[in-house]
Amino acid sequence: MQISSDLVNILFPNLSNLGMPVFYLHDGTYSERSILGVGIKSSIRLSDSSDAVFTLFDAFIQKPGWKMGYFSYNLKNRLERLESPKFNPHSMPDLFFVQPEFVFELSKGAMKVLEGKHHPDLEKVIKAIGEKCGDPQISEVELQARTSRKEYLEALKRIKGHIQQGDIYEMNYCQEFFNHDAQIDPFSVYRRVHEATQAPFSAYFNWDDHAIMCGSPERYIRKQGQKILSQPIKGTVRRGKDEQEDIALKTALKSDPKERAENIMITDLVRNDLSKVATKGSVQVDELCEVYSFKTVHQMITSISAQLRPDCGLKELVQATFPMGSMTGAPKVRAMQLIDELESTNRGVYSGAMGYIDPEGNMDFNVVIRSLLYHKKKRYLSALVGGAITSGSVPEKEYEECLLKADALFNALKP
Repeated sequence: MQISSDLVNILFPNLSNLGMPVFYLHDGTYSERSILGVGIKSSIRLSDSSDAVFTLFDAFIQKPGWKMGYFSYNLKNRLERLESPKFNPHSMPDLFFVQPEFVFELSKGAMKVLEGKHHPDLEKVIKAIGEKCGDPQISEVELQARTSRKEYLEALKRIKGHIQQGDIYEMNYCQEFFNHDAQIDPFSVYRRVHEATQAPFSAYFNWDDHAIMCGSPERYIRKQGQKILSQPIKGTVRRGKDEQEDIALKTALKSDPKERAENIMITDLVRNDLSKVATKGSVQVDELCEVYSFKTVHQMITSISAQLRPDCGLKELVQATFPMGSMTGAPKVRAMQLIDELESTNRGVYSGAMGYIDPEGNMDFNVVIRSLLYHKKKRYLSALVGGAITSGSVPEKEYEECLLKADALFNALKP
């Protein structure tokens, strides 16, 4: 069909007035495109009490057409003998995937209708997407820490004790900031998060009572044909106040022995995970500890690729690699046990993955970090932030890094 000229340069659509569930995945830095799903044709919603989570998921993704959704961090309980005993305010399914009524591919040069070309409401949806977005309407919402600074520092001392005993080498420890009576417009907040971070894997899901506003810079896993790619992040520093300071900070991050050690530990973990489903000898590190610059931070990223074995599908790939090592630690199972013990909040969707699966079986998923989660009916808004703790970690500096990572989210909630 003919797409109106107003949509020719669209990459960031208007998602505020569709009146339907929305699933938007932005990939502006790496491929200059975004995928937008609107409406729900069919869905699968599973909790960790379901014994056959991955069997049911595998059956769902065999259906023809596009699928979009997320894996909650709590799926770890179906991969290992683990639990998630802490408070979980959002009540989101642990695995949620949909077949959208409409799927659009958006780029700086074009908009394609990938699904729903003959749907009677197509013109109405396209018109709504193309309407000009007004300035985001934001009323200030403050988030308070569930974990005090003192409690955070004490937890890090316990974690470092486990490291010194040889129990673990590294652990990702997170804390929650929340407001239990927040009234927000999720899309306006997401726009602010995206504008503040310009993150390559930002995402916006809004359905039923739930909204996820994600400004993630990290890719969990991509599959194109039989080639798979994971890009864990470990190592963060703020942007400089001027060009000279910015270059100095970036250079210091790239050569920082602690940050490189964190990254290399997780690189080894990811290589091991991929080897479970890769053809022999195909796992390789394409980039090691490369520093990428984003709007608010510099990040150290490693790229690891492999060829997926012919006898392995998406189910086996996720089972071998989830949750991603950058959000757990090493060894992975023991780190996750300590996360359940020491963190104050059930992570839920945070540190899970959001993404899409196309009709050919290709997929791309982010890591759910730098995100706000909102329960519209309960008016509960929260953000979790964290970082990798190693033997070289200075607890006070780790606390400051958490606040740095959360800064863009806090600012998105200010007028």
